[in-house]
Amino acid sequence: MRLREIGEFGAIARIERAAARSRAGTRGVVVGIGDDAAVLRARAGEDLVATTDALVEGVHFRFATQAARAIGRRALVANLSDLAAMGARPLGCLFALAAPPSLPVRTLDALVAGILDEAAAHRCPLVGGNVSRARETALTLTALGAVARGRALLRCGARPGDRILVTGTLGGAALEVALALRGRGRVRRVAVPRLAAGRALARLPGVGACIDVSDGLEADLAHLLDASGVAAALEPARVPRPRGFDAACRRAGLDPEQLALAGGEDYELLFTLRPGAPAAARVARRLGVPVAEIGRVLRRRPGGRTRPARGYRHF
Repeated sequence: MRLREIGEFGAIARIERAAARSRAGTRGVVVGIGDDAAVLRARAGEDLVATTDALVEGVHFRFATQAARAIGRRALVANLSDLAAMGARPLGCLFALAAPPSLPVRTLDALVAGILDEAAAHRCPLVGGNVSRARETALTLTALGAVARGRALLRCGARPGDRILVTGTLGGAALEVALALRGRGRVRRVAVPRLAAGRALARLPGVGACIDVSDGLEADLAHLLDASGVAAALEPARVPRPRGFDAACRRAGLDPEQLALAGGEDYELLFTLRPGAPAAARVARRLGVPVAEIGRVLRRRPGGRTRPARGYRHF
């Protein structure tokens, strides 16, 4: 069965029924799916945080190399990671689907199931969206969150002398994609958004700036440095990589440093701490995830800008 056979309203009904069965938390949802718009309620003393990301077939994913359910999961993770980088907790999400009429209904169901998997895991209920016809399949997710008033983590807070740290490991997602494109397996990895770590980081004294690593370490560090008006000394040898990563890269004829520094979609948190802030090991205990120190923030020379960084670019 294809989308053309159930139509727009049939597709919407399937999504609505699946969302109703989901175990995603609905606390704070005043009005969910079924009206012109959703109504969400943040707690007193919180700021609203909003983010959106689109995953487009042939650009961000290929059905030939990745299961539809994993694609759906990844679509919401990209948004949840943005909330994590702001130190926010999720309130709810919206899902806009653009797809050709020939899309199998089972593929639609799997995409929605993946989104709802992550929604349930992170208490981010699906509260609305849209369905539209298109040549290729595209998933646009919008996530809404809340953070204590005035406590959102930002890209613009780094200062000279800050230490640069990152959670988890980098390069694993890029390696899996590279191998899949060579016909060596499928893309199965879906990152875990660092939501709890982001909220803990927002409460940690001495935090400077924060961003999530979606386009690659170098590219996202450049965004942070430009927003803060500073430069950095990065130590590539200290960038954490998954176990067995270098050997796997060498077997595939790939450069491990290139993938670790420029590969994207690891969705780890990259942040800076003031010189007197806790050491990486203590921060790791506070955040509940591994943390590595990988460089220092420097003063930018007058008229200087961040050098072109390796990483994902759309254009």
